[in-house]
Amino acid sequence: MKKRISAILLAVSMLLVACGGGGSKNANSGGNAPAPAEESALEGSITSAGSSALLPLVEDAAKAFQDENPKVSISVSGGGSGAGLKQVSEGAIDIGNSDVYAEEKLDQAQAKDLVDHKVCVITMAPVVNKLVAEKVTDLSQDQMIGIFTGKITNWKEVGGPDEKIVPISRPSTSGTRALFEKYALKGEKQIDGSLETDDSGTLLQTVADTPGAIGYLALSYLQEENPDVKTVKMDGVEPTLENTYNGKYPVWGYEHMYTKGQPKEVAKAFLDYIMGDKYGQAVEKMGYGVTSKMQVER
Repeated sequence: MKKRISAILLAVSMLLVACGGGGSKNANSGGNAPAPAEESALEGSITSAGSSALLPLVEDAAKAFQDENPKVSISVSGGGSGAGLKQVSEGAIDIGNSDVYAEEKLDQAQAKDLVDHKVCVITMAPVVNKLVAEKVTDLSQDQMIGIFTGKITNWKEVGGPDEKIVPISRPSTSGTRALFEKYALKGEKQIDGSLETDDSGTLLQTVADTPGAIGYLALSYLQEENPDVKTVKMDGVEPTLENTYNGKYPVWGYEHMYTKGQPKEVAKAFLDYIMGDKYGQAVEKMGYGVTSKMQVER
């Protein structure tokens, strides 16, 4: 009797094994295997140009977006806000990046055809050469105006070394310049200096290499420590995201990505991505402000 029962149990065990039952089952085999990730069906190309202040963010977002959508190609370049707005209004590119509203750079007829997508907040910080920073760490707004309009020409006039002030200027097409003039210089026009560039990386290096130099650029270009360049407070307020959010620091503006009319499918998907919650986590890490955190509006 015992032999018969043993034989029956053995037969049942063999049947279970043959059917895939009994014992543990590999979670990655048979019908329980996870479905392979679906490849994005989105495809096409996007061209974007303009603001050098926004350039690092757009480049980073473009790379992340293309990683998720391998059939999409995105070309990103700088050139200044004015150039970006002009190109998008002419239909030469899909997205024009700007530090200022389109109405400030284009005539009304051109601007009315553009659709504004506010992607983040930008803070502009004055920076000086390290030798200047040894004595000058804070400037009043009136002193800032005097320096950039050419009324103050030596650092000793504002408590610094006996050194000629060398303002690094930006071209008239620059949205960074327009924003700085509006909020740091109270609408006064910056004097055109002997050194001019609209490339923020080049400006940073020029200030570092030039004794007596002062310039201004977005916080996004100041995320890495540079011993040759220091930011300067204005009226005792440090140019930081926190002081931008709470309204204490005034030199900030919205960053815009303009399209001519409503964006096509692939461009809309990219704009939705760069303004979405998922990518929003990277915005502050790169030195840009999240629009929803602003306690003041313009």
